[in-house]
Amino acid sequence: MILIIYKYMRSNNIIYIYKFCFHIINFLTIVLYIYPGNLLGWLIYGDFNREPKFTGDYLEISSNHVYLFILLSFFCLKIYFDYKTKRNFAFIYLIFLSIFLELLHIVVPERSFQLGDLFGNICGVVLCFIFFIVYNRFKKI
Repeated sequence: MILIIYKYMRSNNIIYIYKFCFHIINFLTIVLYIYPGNLLGWLIYGDFNREPKFTGDYLEISSNHVYLFILLSFFCLKIYFDYKTKRNFAFIYLIFLSIFLELLHIVVPERSFQLGDLFGNICGVVLCFIFFIVYNRFKKI
């Protein structure tokens, strides 16, 4: 594992660093979603039942989920946005992941499915995708 990290950090190509960040954030997202209880609450407050809130929710849409999926989508789209087929696959993957991870809360103990969290996940992916489309349009001008 250390050799893989070293390879990414020593490369001159920034895309490898983006890939590394994407894979780490993707892995941590899956772990945080399927763990029964709240790992971030335990790390910050020492309590598995307490959820850290960075900002308030927007119209019942979870802001924490929006931020997480904007971050995950940024690294994924930064890697694959220039290739049309890979861009479409990345977008489908991110939408599928956001829905699948939230649906897993139905079967994970001490977790509950919430529509606000699901909309937050999808909102984060869509906002980041729109940002990349607008950015690339203005970059060509």
